[in-house]
Amino acid sequence: MRNFVVVIDGKSYSVGVEEVGEGQTVAPVVTQAAPKAAAPVAAAPVAANGEKVLSPFPGLIKKLLFENGATVKKDEPIIVLEAMKMDNDITAPCDGKITYQVAKGANVESDAVLAVIG
Repeated sequence: MRNFVVVIDGKSYSVGVEEVGEGQTVAPVVTQAAPKAAAPVAAAPVAANGEKVLSPFPGLIKKLLFENGATVKKDEPIIVLEAMKMDNDITAPCDGKITYQVAKGANVESDAVLAVIG
């Protein structure tokens, strides 16, 4: 029996798959919801003014490259987001002061607000 975790529509399922040879029947596969990941760290409230930086896909916040309140330039990397064992740089969409809305180690979904630059 080989076990896999499958994500469908953002929900994780633990699936057991039995390998069979010729002439053997296939046993039914039992699925169950995988344990939920730890709740993300509470984020600071989103600033009313400024441009929101959204997560392009689900992932883990691996690094915050600046301190809150630092001045960033357009297209400068501001966050390292790990997804599918790959590090992805999230860049600033504009110049301004950054206010992070997530913490290092948090899991985020697609379109989550990562930071506000204003």
